[in-house]
Amino acid sequence: TGVCYAEFGVRVPKTTGSAYTYSYVTVGEFVAFFIGWNLILEYLIGTAAGASALSSMFDSLANHTISRWMINSVGTLNGLGKGEESYPDLLALVIAVIVTIIVAMGVKNSVGLNNVLNIINLAVWIFIMIAGLFYVKGDNWSEGQFLPFGWPGVLKGAATCFYAFIGFDIIATTGEEAKSPNTSIPYAITASLVTCLTAYVSVSIILTLMVPYDAIDTESPLMEMFVAHGFYTAQFIVAIGSVAGLTVSLLGSLFPMPRVIYAMAGDGLLFRFLSHVSSYTETPVVACIVSGFLAALLSLLVSLRDLIEMMSIGTLLAYTLVSVCVLLLRYQPESDIDGFVKFLSEEHTKKKEGILADCEKEACSPGSEGEEFTGPPTNTCGAKNLPSLGDNEMLIGKSDKSTYNVNHPNYGTVDMTSGIEADESENIYLIKLKKLIGPRYYTMRIHLGLPGKMDRPTAATGHTVTTCVLLLFVLMFIFCSFIIFGADYIYEQSWWAILLVVLMILLIIVLVFVILQQPENPKKLPYMAPCLPFVPAFAMLVNIYLMLKLSTVTWIRFAVWCFVGLLIYFGYGMWNSTLEISAREEALHQSTYQRYDVDVDPFSVDDGFSYATEGEGYPGWGPSEDKGFSYQQMAGAKESHRTSSRSKSKGRHKLPSEALIANDELDYSPE
Repeated sequence: TGVCYAEFGVRVPKTTGSAYTYSYVTVGEFVAFFIGWNLILEYLIGTAAGASALSSMFDSLANHTISRWMINSVGTLNGLGKGEESYPDLLALVIAVIVTIIVAMGVKNSVGLNNVLNIINLAVWIFIMIAGLFYVKGDNWSEGQFLPFGWPGVLKGAATCFYAFIGFDIIATTGEEAKSPNTSIPYAITASLVTCLTAYVSVSIILTLMVPYDAIDTESPLMEMFVAHGFYTAQFIVAIGSVAGLTVSLLGSLFPMPRVIYAMAGDGLLFRFLSHVSSYTETPVVACIVSGFLAALLSLLVSLRDLIEMMSIGTLLAYTLVSVCVLLLRYQPESDIDGFVKFLSEEHTKKKEGILADCEKEACSPGSEGEEFTGPPTNTCGAKNLPSLGDNEMLIGKSDKSTYNVNHPNYGTVDMTSGIEADESENIYLIKLKKLIGPRYYTMRIHLGLPGKMDRPTAATGHTVTTCVLLLFVLMFIFCSFIIFGADYIYEQSWWAILLVVLMILLIIVLVFVILQQPENPKKLPYMAPCLPFVPAFAMLVNIYLMLKLSTVTWIRFAVWCFVGLLIYFGYGMWNSTLEISAREEALHQSTYQRYDVDVDPFSVDDGFSYATEGEGYPGWGPSEDKGFSYQQMAGAKESHRTSSRSKSKGRHKLPSEALIANDELDYSPE
């Protein structure tokens, strides 16, 4: 998933945004809305879970007096968790509200503060490892206590604990600014994942060796494991690390959330008032307050375990869609992908107005092309990633303009350092395979029907890949569902169950092979995911499997969230989006020209003036090149082609209006 995310990031250069921005530009509006809606869920639940975990930690430090007081004074509520009684967590609500106010007031997300908190967190981790070694007991892993729920339990735990690895997407978004993205991005993603893996696995080992698995405290396990052995001082040392780690987690969830909401509202997919920016704080205050209020409400009412499962399912789906998009885009013809980079830089920067545009221009961009970018930008907008539709700040430093410059005519086609075209530069794995097989390599390619170097994708091959990927997604969903819910039949070796599994595996292999037979787009990007189509397909399979391992209650809640999102999209977003409004204006423009059937001499065609008979002249109807052309002046014009243009324009780079006018003039010229 990490390598797919990295490629998705560099496909749309000069952005340090989320998967929403990438998918909006490269795939289309509906997929972008769905990914953005799930990212909001991820950040929303992340904020609520952080507040809830901090509340549990303070309660544990106070020897559970807070929770007991809440139960005695306020009472308990049924049905908020998995049917068990839980008390409304007022402390979590207060923590979430305080953090929301801090973010809404425009306080910068300081990299220095984050680093200090992370160092404290790592220091406490080392302390837990060393101090815990004095209390470990091997008996806690004996007599069936090691892996007590078997491998199905391991996989279910992996699905829930997926949140531990969320964050590599931030590394992937720096692809355009990295000095050598081909090596630095995979290394950075791998290093971050290995660090997380080491930290979580090592702490889990110490925890389960110190306390039997069935005696672990579910709310604050790391503090309570030392209390169980009478080491009370360690409880406060661990608490310091917990506060540091959870604060970073809380801020990391709450800072990017308004940025995604602002971007979606700016595109018209969410309610426009959410993109309002305060002139005093220079932050999207409405988005901050709404998202903070929802997070506070969730932390008040929902238990920590359920929050974490909800966060995992939304993130897993967003990452699955990213893998699907990478697989689709790599096999699309040039005409389908052409113009996406320009679309982002031209269309989106036009929309940046007012305070946000000014503050980004001053704080985040170098003064001139040749000016050295000397440090991290001053984030005057108060968000982790600045809330805008076309973020162009540099994350690492001045980009290597000689290598990958978006304005260069050969961007994405030629390796500009060596002049080698993309199809001539070969993958290291391919070279090793050639050496292994020898001269039979080319014969094998011909027999298998694999594409040659000079083959290029067409509309037909692109459509084939799209169909195969959609079928693959559905088939993987059915396959994983059967493996999980029909496991008993498979263990009993029922002939029909085994046959069904083998048949589905064969179908998946056939679909992947059909995708492999289609020619890839030859464009060269700063970073490209290796081993297509196998890596994205495997990422899809694992993510779908982990999603299906989550509880039924989580799926019901997630379905409700998606249903609300679809209501917003089809009820508001689809009709008020920027693309829809542009499509209407374009249709109106075209239909107005088609209304006139005028015979004029060729000179007036060349001069580019508009044509209207004396009786039908509209005031203010000027030259066709005039960009200040007013659509309100022809509100009464008949719109004959209005409905047909909408679907074609969704998610695509539209021709400028001047080009459309020129085409119409050629159609109606006397020649």
